[in-house]
Amino acid sequence: MTATFTPSNNSTLPAAWHRLTPIWQGGEEVIQQGLPHSQLAPTWQMLLLGDGSPTRHLELLTGEPTEVDVIDMSLIGTDLDYAPDLIQAVPGPRLRRQVWLRTASGQRLAYATSWWEASHVDEYLQNRSLPIWASLARLRTELYRDVRGIYYGYSAALQSGFNETGPFWGRHYLFWHHGQPLTLIYEVFSPYLTKYLGNMQVDSTNGKT
Repeated sequence: MTATFTPSNNSTLPAAWHRLTPIWQGGEEVIQQGLPHSQLAPTWQMLLLGDGSPTRHLELLTGEPTEVDVIDMSLIGTDLDYAPDLIQAVPGPRLRRQVWLRTASGQRLAYATSWWEASHVDEYLQNRSLPIWASLARLRTELYRDVRGIYYGYSAALQSGFNETGPFWGRHYLFWHHGQPLTLIYEVFSPYLTKYLGNMQVDSTNGKT
């Protein structure tokens, strides 16, 4: 089943963030139903399709604090930035933030791009070196993570950044706060996480991952 969304393409800026070139993608119906285990193992579905904090999940998996390397903070105005169409739910002018999520010992586990209303980003990311979850938890911000799209695909930049061979699994979602969209986030996870989660697919011939 294919998705009901497409990346926005009426952008005046070059694609300056690392989105996947998908070989498969799914929308809200797929996310609600879940995927066949032969396509994505249950442990990986809990990470990708659940509404919990990936930062917290990564800490629990690795036993290490999750740290952030901020690689981009760019004002993009009202440009749609080759982002998922949901970027239009975030008021402009906007700011794009790109980060690597890694263990304290340096292992990169995920890549994330987020888009914020530029005038409010300092309110929610007071310490920009913290993961978003940690920043918002400190503020006791009540949030709803609304997963809208899932991807399976390739990116040469992410393959180099993770030092892992693709394809990769990713997703995008909206954070809602007080009934209003706060930020759009696009995340891609490293295959290194198979060390903790097991293989990405279940072998349907023997039921093993």
